[in-house]
Amino acid sequence: MSPSRVPSAGILVLLAALTPILSGCNQSNSATAAAEPPEPEVSVVTVTPQARAIVSELPGRIAPTRVAEVRPRVSGIVVERAFHQGSEVKAGDPLYRIDAKPFEIEVQSSAAALAKAEATLRQAEQQARRIAYLARERAASEADNDRAVAAQEQARADVEGAKAALARARLNLDYTTVRAPIDGVVGAALVSEGALVIQDQTNLATVQQLDPIYADFTQSVTQLGQLRRAFDAGDLERIAPGAAKVRLALDDDRHYPADGKLLFSDARVDINTGQVTLRGEFPNPGRELLPGMYVRVRIEQGIDSDAIAVPQQAIQHNGGGGSEVFVVKDDNRVVVQPVRAGSVQDGQWFVTDGLKAGDRVVVEGFQKFAAGDRVKPQAWTEAAEADALHQHATRIVR
Repeated sequence: MSPSRVPSAGILVLLAALTPILSGCNQSNSATAAAEPPEPEVSVVTVTPQARAIVSELPGRIAPTRVAEVRPRVSGIVVERAFHQGSEVKAGDPLYRIDAKPFEIEVQSSAAALAKAEATLRQAEQQARRIAYLARERAASEADNDRAVAAQEQARADVEGAKAALARARLNLDYTTVRAPIDGVVGAALVSEGALVIQDQTNLATVQQLDPIYADFTQSVTQLGQLRRAFDAGDLERIAPGAAKVRLALDDDRHYPADGKLLFSDARVDINTGQVTLRGEFPNPGRELLPGMYVRVRIEQGIDSDAIAVPQQAIQHNGGGGSEVFVVKDDNRVVVQPVRAGSVQDGQWFVTDGLKAGDRVVVEGFQKFAAGDRVKPQAWTEAAEADALHQHATRIVR
């Protein structure tokens, strides 16, 4: 073997020994490249400021529009109850009847007294005419004439008094039928037939007007002060009087279908609670709202012309209790952005600080990434989420 060929042979042997190692490295690199996961898809919304109404949700109670206690105008014995408890009544409908016989007799007596007074008046008028004639003929004195005129005037006054007594007797007779003072729903009968009722004292029943109906609710004076300062600073726009919408959420989380209107805001603060009372009026044709019901009242109190809102699930809470969102930057990497969240309205969080127009906020897919990862953002819509939930529910049913 030539000495010049020995190194070449050594090189060949060395290359042959390194070949499996190099091959293993290439395979390792290929496996590493294959093991790298693709960028996860996440749903995002792009922040777009827009005008939104500032809605406050406040606790309240339903109250009737009008309440009238039914009381007798005359005393007597109840002989009939003329209504069904809990039924609708109209103003003037008979509710109770009191024994009318004593009052009928009083009418007859007053009518007789009136007839007697009218007869006395006719006699006095005739006597006054005769005395006046005799006085002109110098056959009667002026004193006699004056007495005749006075007797005539007294008889005329007695007639007027008798007429008033007869009218009062007839009115009391009419009052023996106790009528509904207002339109509404009559409650429980508080007396029964045979009971003695006392004029203006005994409560017979209660009638409540339920259509329309009131919702009385309260708001803290602190919140009202904040709204007033926001109006003064120009951060919020005032809603025109009569244009503010008032809505109700019932205690079973259902929304009352009809909108109401704000009637007034109390001009004083309750010294015990620091609350101001407000009142809304709502149509109630189906009597779904009943006095005493607890409700949550949602009232529009201003308009934020450039409000920023994100879906409720986009807001996360850190260990310190602060609010934050995940924002996808231009390079598609996710960063944590602290924000200041305001109120929740219709599934949207109002964000008062921390976001600006054009920011892409993650709404779904939080489990697929960590802060700093690169992601593949997809536009999120409420309709798409609702469709996904529907499909999920359909699969469960099947």
